[in-house]
Amino acid sequence: MITEEEIAKQQLPAVTTAADLLLLAQKLPTGCPNLDRFLAGGIPCRSITELVGENGAGKTQLCLQLLLHSQLPPSPSASAFYISSEPPLPLRRLQQLADSFLLRLPPSSRPSTPLDNIFLHSVQTADDLLSLLLRLDPILPRLRLLVIDSIAALFRSEFETSSTDLVRRSNLFFRIAGKLKAQASRFGFAVVVANQVGDVIGEETGGGGGCRPLVTSGRRVCPALGLSWANCVNTRLFLSRSQECDFRSSDLNQTRTRRRMQVVFAPHLPSDGSSCEITIDGHGVHGLLDSGL
Repeated sequence: MITEEEIAKQQLPAVTTAADLLLLAQKLPTGCPNLDRFLAGGIPCRSITELVGENGAGKTQLCLQLLLHSQLPPSPSASAFYISSEPPLPLRRLQQLADSFLLRLPPSSRPSTPLDNIFLHSVQTADDLLSLLLRLDPILPRLRLLVIDSIAALFRSEFETSSTDLVRRSNLFFRIAGKLKAQASRFGFAVVVANQVGDVIGEETGGGGGCRPLVTSGRRVCPALGLSWANCVNTRLFLSRSQECDFRSSDLNQTRTRRRMQVVFAPHLPSDGSSCEITIDGHGVHGLLDSGL
């Protein structure tokens, strides 16, 4: 029979409080109610969300929109950090979105100077990125969003295909992702990473981790950096684009670009490949849920 003294010496099992669960469930709004609905509330905090797609699919546009909307209540004094690896910095587009952002908000909810709360920094290599992350602690308590645009550019030109380089590349993946997750978990902000795609050759799968191939502009593609990097991110969203006839025009040769956001994998969303059509205009990125999933 176990005595009371023995029971007292036993270690208690890990206990999760209701407050802990609420913190884990926090989301960063995208700035579009339809996209927030599609993503079950927005971009998860305390984890890494990857936006993957070809050039022109809308990755940077959504990143810039998130920088602005990260300052809305309940964190009106929050800041955001945008790390760019591909110059030039999109300052003109950010200013355009900021002007529209302020006009669409009621006066009581407007951040006074939203661009003053967005930090911008350029990095050239993966080592530069890791070094920067190690120096960010002083500003992290106010941070609500950290964006890296894009991660692939830091690795594609720096590493060869030798076994030594591949091992070093994977080690950097894990060190960078581990640091991002530790900082995001401690301070409660969201991490969004843009990634590029490459064409699929043969019978490879395209989504990473054994997912179905991804299609954009009529091409079968897969996210850059392979399975090692796929294992570093918590959520992967695929942004695609296609050209089709514009039946709204009297010119039968007129085409228009259609874009979609597809869930590749996410712990908080259905893994059925559901998607949402998106549009991009002068005011930002918008979801069209009624267009069919």
